[in-house]
Amino acid sequence: MKMSFRWYGQQNESFPLQYVRQIPGLHGVVGALFDVPVGEVWPLDKIFALKREVESAGLALETIESVNVHEVIKLGGPARDRYIENYSQTLRNLAQIGIKVVCYNFMPVFDWTRTELAKTLPDGSQVLAYDARVLRELTPEKMAAKMQQDAKGVMLTGWEKERLQSLQLLFDQYKHIDEDALFANLGYFLRAIIPIAEQCGIKMAIHPDDPPWSVFGLPRITTCRANLQRIVDLVDSPSNGLTLCSGSLGANPANDIPAIIRHFGKQGRLHFGHVRNIKIHEPGVFDESSHKTDDGSLDIVEIMQAYWDIGFDGPLRPDHGRMIWGETGRPGYGLYDRGLGIMYLHGIWDTLNKQISRE
Repeated sequence: MKMSFRWYGQQNESFPLQYVRQIPGLHGVVGALFDVPVGEVWPLDKIFALKREVESAGLALETIESVNVHEVIKLGGPARDRYIENYSQTLRNLAQIGIKVVCYNFMPVFDWTRTELAKTLPDGSQVLAYDARVLRELTPEKMAAKMQQDAKGVMLTGWEKERLQSLQLLFDQYKHIDEDALFANLGYFLRAIIPIAEQCGIKMAIHPDDPPWSVFGLPRITTCRANLQRIVDLVDSPSNGLTLCSGSLGANPANDIPAIIRHFGKQGRLHFGHVRNIKIHEPGVFDESSHKTDDGSLDIVEIMQAYWDIGFDGPLRPDHGRMIWGETGRPGYGLYDRGLGIMYLHGIWDTLNKQISRE
């Protein structure tokens, strides 16, 4: 297991990369380019600059999150081949700096959805939260405006202003796309991309839908074990795999996260791990929490046990954390609580290793 930390680049972060470097046991960061429009080729000079920035702090850059998929590809539009070729060239460019895993998602319109970006918990910490009852009272336009207002000027990936300016058009286009059509469009994309990924030595890792159910009537397909199996079966290749996000899939209690890890780990299709906890209050209503098992509804100890059981040696990172100790910045992506999360996950992993050494 290679413990990692998501990094948005110094121009987008409220803390220096050297602080990240001081977290014990950290292998590297998970990075991306955020100033290249979705669908365009990532320039080599910017890719190498990102590599230099990370390595100058003594950290590795082996995982990218995310190379976003253009909406035209998801919709199966007539221009998708051009965007797929751009995506292929981006993979070739990333291979030049030694990238091994590329995370992406296939969520229509919204990459992730929350109804509150800074819900205050009883201890005074603030977290991302989702309440289906609140969402039912909002239109997509009102939801987008609320997200932008609550972000207080911080860039929210997946909620870029350019995308939100054409919401009505996007929703009109998706009226004719159901889950089967979205699966078909994903299959078309993967059949073109995976051979390139194989040539580049890159493992593609699709991220689950967040949350794992339809939002505003949009189709969602990366939602459960059966659908994940259908996705890996679209192209039979080790390069066609998964990012297993415990918090995304775990929002639906029917998803047994440890069992899903073991199932796809045995197939060699689990390429990237996101570990976080959530507190489910009722169906469709949850808050994010600390990583500690007792603070949420997911058994983080058993989740880490599952990763250990399959011999997972890929990148794994703590996912969203609370905002604590007066820290301000990107909702869910503060330094302090993710640092605590890393130490909690390390503690579980070290204990598992110690138990085996004694047997």
